[in-house]
Amino acid sequence: MTLRQEVEALLPNWRTWYPSLFDAAVDLGLLRAQVCDPSSLLLQNRHSGVRAAAQEAHRRQWSAEENPPEE
Repeated sequence: MTLRQEVEALLPNWRTWYPSLFDAAVDLGLLRAQVCDPSSLLLQNRHSGVRAAAQEAHRRQWSAEENPPEE
């Protein structure tokens, strides 16, 4: 179920009271803020796992497993 469908199920006429779907979802409790570690917000940290997986797939594809990864 999409966010719009959830809001419309709980409050069918949400457009008459709220300027945006986001505001309605927050007031209805469908969206909540979460506290997270500030370092997790850096793109470099968030994408390090994806980058490592891509490098590993490249090494497997090109049979370069005997060469250590460059850092």
